[in-house]
Amino acid sequence: MIWSAECRRTLRSSRVLALLALYVLIALVVILAAAFFWSLASQLGETQRLVSTGGMPLPILVAFYLSLFFLPLYVALMGFDQVSGELGPRSIRYLTVRARRSSVLLGKFLAQTTILLGLVWLLDLGLCVYTWVTTPGFGAADFGLNLLRFWMVSTVFSLAFLALTSFCSTLSPNPAVSLLINFSALLISFLFWTTARMDEGNPLRLIRYLSPLRYSPRLLYPDAGDVAGAVVAYLVFTVLFLGGGLFILRERDL
Repeated sequence: MIWSAECRRTLRSSRVLALLALYVLIALVVILAAAFFWSLASQLGETQRLVSTGGMPLPILVAFYLSLFFLPLYVALMGFDQVSGELGPRSIRYLTVRARRSSVLLGKFLAQTTILLGLVWLLDLGLCVYTWVTTPGFGAADFGLNLLRFWMVSTVFSLAFLALTSFCSTLSPNPAVSLLINFSALLISFLFWTTARMDEGNPLRLIRYLSPLRYSPRLLYPDAGDVAGAVVAYLVFTVLFLGGGLFILRERDL
């Protein structure tokens, strides 16, 4: 019930169209920024393993990875007020009369996930169509395989950040404060990720494992073991963030 109602409310909102346009704009920007990313990836030692498979040209693969890098910001803008928007005016009390607090949070989380994955699928479809038009030998089998691959990678990657947004949205009854907390958490995650550039003997390099961004390149590795490890890491982050949001919502006086 919560899931279907939230999906309808979100689809009727003009914010979805605005964010879709923003996401398309981001996709264009990341293609132009591919050269910068490749330089950064070389410094982090990821270029030896981030390789093209399934007939997908490397520039498109780089553009897709960069779109993942901006995806957490997109998620934050889309769902920062999913809970805090109802905590402020206390309208959430009417929901909790008919449903458990855990159902309210999970329903909102699943609704945001559904909408986001639909929008992400459109972007991934656009990348595959562009590759199909511009790359000789990129056939129907490559098209379907890479579209499915991109969409599944986006799904796994998005779950942790969707859960983080849900968690941040429970921390304050003020949507603006929730958004600020969310952006701060993303900044901290980015800073943790950059510790990978420190010297090998520096113990601070271990902090990088606390950042969800640390595992994103592994989702594109050709080795199944690396991919499985990254999937497990994102599922752990998702459970931790959602569990934290559920705990706060249950303890909060509505």
